[in-house]
Amino acid sequence: MTVNRPPKKKTHHTSKRPPFERIALLLQGGGALGSYQAGVYQALAESDLHPDWVAGISIGAINSALIAGNAAHKRVDALRAFWETITEPPFGLASLASDLLGRLAARGDVAHGFVNQAQAFATMVNGAPGFFVPRPLPPFISPAGSMEAESYYDVAPLKATLEQLVDFDRINSGPMRFSVGAVNVRSGNFEYFDSTTTQITPEHIMASGALPPGFPATRIEGEYYWDGGLISNTPLQWVLESFPRKDTLAFQVDLWNARGEFPRDLIGIDLRQKEIRFSSRTRAATDQFKRAQRLRRALNHLLKMVPKETLAAADDETKLLIEQADETVYNIVQLIYRAKSYEGTSKDYEFSRLTMEEHWASGYNDAVRTLRHPEVLERPNTPDGVATFDLA
Repeated sequence: MTVNRPPKKKTHHTSKRPPFERIALLLQGGGALGSYQAGVYQALAESDLHPDWVAGISIGAINSALIAGNAAHKRVDALRAFWETITEPPFGLASLASDLLGRLAARGDVAHGFVNQAQAFATMVNGAPGFFVPRPLPPFISPAGSMEAESYYDVAPLKATLEQLVDFDRINSGPMRFSVGAVNVRSGNFEYFDSTTTQITPEHIMASGALPPGFPATRIEGEYYWDGGLISNTPLQWVLESFPRKDTLAFQVDLWNARGEFPRDLIGIDLRQKEIRFSSRTRAATDQFKRAQRLRRALNHLLKMVPKETLAAADDETKLLIEQADETVYNIVQLIYRAKSYEGTSKDYEFSRLTMEEHWASGYNDAVRTLRHPEVLERPNTPDGVATFDLA
């Protein structure tokens, strides 16, 4: 079976930078589904839509590091190197394995689903090269307090891979802002590690993806952190609510679709609850932001009617209101992975080369179709100054 790679003929180039102060790329968590985000980024890079700010959770944090930690002309290659590394079949049989599994998958959705489940089981048993490996002893027979008792897998290979593919000096000193979210295990608080305030290291990336009980908590400066997706699986609110506000073109790349059919069996129920939980109510967050932004613009309109000398003599409470007033505009371009009918509850840990290529091509094609609509790159003229798009 031949996977459809992105076509050579490009129809989605932009002639100039869109009229926004900031281009942001927001990457949700979703494990093996993350190659969809790599495909989206390839299309954006081909269109010279290079982000000024990239923020991610879990696998989105890893993709964000690969983007922010490389020069523009090397980013797609770094993403490709990472995803090919972690989906490498054993014994170097990539071509043969892809061909055999592809032939099986081509026999229909039932056969394809069987192949996917078999590949997911192989990941559970063997781990993913350059990412995580199973511990020699299962955690439930290991001494309490030991590393082995904390998780099923060891993520030391991920640290080595990040150090090989990511230039952390570039993340910490480059022009692109970088943010990843994680949860403090002891306080339960959600925290963002941001390159404007934190010296980013591989541990910050690993903390954002430390989903228990598969992966152990990551220790940073005496505190332990778990996967940010436990609280919020998308960095949308963190970026939109940042101060000072700027006119922003945001590409929000989600790996879990909040909408879906009513499940008919326990497997479907398990999948649906996972999709709802990890979609993190992104539409609700967007709607809430739009309401707040309309109030800010209304307040700004009202303040224009007040004499300047009156504003200059305002008390502290009034100054707080004045600080919230602005006319900032936002385009939020949503790209959401729509799972195929043969993908089951294991789709987020099915690290096969064949499926990785399918996800990558889906992300690329969705982004290309979206960028063919010129309105996504134009400033909005809505009352709230916010336009949302889901065109793929």
